[in-house]
Amino acid sequence: MDIASQRLENVVHEIAFQRVERGDLSSSHPSNELLSRLKSIGTELWIDTGDLELARSIWKRELTALTTNNTLANQVVQSGVMDETIKDAIARIQAAAGDLSEEELVMEIGFVVNCKIALRLVEAFRVHVSVELHPSVSRDIDRTLYYARRYYKVCPDYFFIKIPLTPEGLIAVRKLRRENIPINFTLGFSARQNYLAARLSNPNYANVFLGRLNAVVADNSLGSGNFVGEKATLAAQQAISEARKKHASVTTRLIGASVRNGDQVACLAGLDVLTIPPAAMKQFLESRRSPSDVVDNAALDLKPDINTGNRLSSRFPKLWELPSPVKTFVDELLAHDRLERMNGGDLAEFCEKRGMDFFHAFSRTDLKKIYDDGKIPRLADWPDKIALDDLMTQSALQSFCKDQDALDQRIRSFLK
Repeated sequence: MDIASQRLENVVHEIAFQRVERGDLSSSHPSNELLSRLKSIGTELWIDTGDLELARSIWKRELTALTTNNTLANQVVQSGVMDETIKDAIARIQAAAGDLSEEELVMEIGFVVNCKIALRLVEAFRVHVSVELHPSVSRDIDRTLYYARRYYKVCPDYFFIKIPLTPEGLIAVRKLRRENIPINFTLGFSARQNYLAARLSNPNYANVFLGRLNAVVADNSLGSGNFVGEKATLAAQQAISEARKKHASVTTRLIGASVRNGDQVACLAGLDVLTIPPAAMKQFLESRRSPSDVVDNAALDLKPDINTGNRLSSRFPKLWELPSPVKTFVDELLAHDRLERMNGGDLAEFCEKRGMDFFHAFSRTDLKKIYDDGKIPRLADWPDKIALDDLMTQSALQSFCKDQDALDQRIRSFLK
C-alpha cells in the first residue's frame, strides 16, 4: 500500500472508529420465558435489524447478537438518521484525499456508514453485530480481504464480518479465518452449500435464507411453500453438525435466517442460531405458546408443500440432500495440491469439471435480468442445469446490489 492510500485508510478508520467499553448489559433488559426455553434447548438468538429503536423495542435478556445487511443498512440510511454522518465523512475524506474518484469516495463513505450503524447497536446492547461488505467486492478476493480486515480493525471485540457465498468468498473466508477474523458467511440456501462452506472455509457462521425458499415456491405457483425453507435449514444443520463431529477443523455453526413469522421460530427450535426480524420475534413472543410447547426439532423430518406434479418441483430436493458424491468431492478439493493457490475462477472450474453445479457462469445479461426480477426468480426462465441453490444465492446477491445502489445514490446526493 502506498503512502497516500495508507493516509486515506487511517483517516477513514479515525472517522469510523468509536471506542466501546466491553461489558454485559443483559441484566438491564427483561427476560422472556419462551426465549429462555429456546436457549435451554441450545438455540442462540439474534435480532435481524439495523434500526436501533426497533431493536430496543423488542430486546430481551436472552438475545446475544444482531445482524445487518445491505438491505437493512439502506433502510436506516433512507430514514435520514445517517445524513450528518455522511456529510461529515465527505468533508473529512475529501480534505484528506481530494483526488478520489466518485466511486472510491462512495465506497469509503459507505464503509463509514456501515460501521456507524453497527456501532450504534454495539453501544446500545454490548453484543456482536454482523456487518456486510459492499456487494461490488463479492467476486474480488483481494478487495474482500481488504475491507473485511478494515471492518474488523474498527471493532474487533464486537464485529462479525458478513461475506456472501461466491467462489471468491469461499477462498477469502478460508484466508480470513486463519487470521482469526470472525465471519458470518451469508446467502446460503442449501445443506450442500453449507457443508462445502464449513469444510472448505470454516466460517464462524453459515446461513440458510429460509423465508426466500418458501417464497420461491409460492411466487412460482408451485404450492404454498410451507416448510420448504425449514426443511432445507434443518438439513443444513444436520450436515454441519455431522461435519463438526467428523472433522476437528470444522467449528461452523448454522444460522436460520430470513425468518418470516413466529411459527418458524418455534419450528426451528434446536438450530444453532436463529436471527429473527423484530416483527417475527413479536409474533413469537405474543403467541399463546407455553415454554413446554417449545421442543427441540433439529431432527424433525418435514414434508414441504410443493406440487410434485409440476416439472419445476424436481429442482427442490437438492436443497436438503447431501449425497455421498458431494462429500467425496469436498474431500478431493481439500486434498488438491493447488487449493491454496486457487482463485475464484479456478474453484468454479474445479467444481464444473467434476460435475458439481455449485457455481453457474451467469452472463452480464443474466445478472441484469436477476437484478431486475428481484430477490425471487421466475424459475421457468432458467434452465434446469442451473442449480436452485445457486440461482437463489445469485438472486439474493443481486437484490442486495439493488439496495446498495439505493444507499450509494443517497450518498451521491450529498456530493452535488
